[in-house]
Amino acid sequence: MGIPEDIAQFEQGLNELIIKYEQYFLGLEKREPLRLLETVERLARKYANVKIVNTMLSFKYNSLISRLNSYRQYWNRILRLMEEGRYSRDRFRMAMHQRPDDGPRPTAPPAEPSRPVVSAGDTDEIYRQFVAARAACGLSAATITRDMVAAAIERQRPAIVARYGDAPVEFRVMVEGGVPKIKARLRR
Repeated sequence: MGIPEDIAQFEQGLNELIIKYEQYFLGLEKREPLRLLETVERLARKYANVKIVNTMLSFKYNSLISRLNSYRQYWNRILRLMEEGRYSRDRFRMAMHQRPDDGPRPTAPPAEPSRPVVSAGDTDEIYRQFVAARAACGLSAATITRDMVAAAIERQRPAIVARYGDAPVEFRVMVEGGVPKIKARLRR
């Protein structure tokens, strides 16, 4: 094989190694991918003492070496944290296993009764605008009901509250890419 093929193989091996390490850190792989790491490091050393004349190939090889070194430092840091028991994904998993199974798990406190995001009169108007926009776009509105529109708006409550807090919002029907959508914005 020539230099371009070796560099392509090196790049492919490095990408696979990155995926395997992420799977290992997530707990999907049981063992650290040491064999693959060894193979990739061997490919990295192959042209370490060879002058690559082609500038593009030389740049690609050097950038892959830099990428490998950066990831190696990252992996070593994560492995050290795992050994010390300070790796956050491991701490979560350990906490789940250490919970006592002798009783029912505590549930979340009941949610406070909240005011609706949009009033019934506003829902009717948004529904009419939405049906008209679907018809204008040549889409069927036969299966759309007022309750579906109200439920869709209600499902967006957490995002609306997170974005705007308790500020009053208004809903508008907009057409994007030939599809009508209901958007929230601050009431002016």
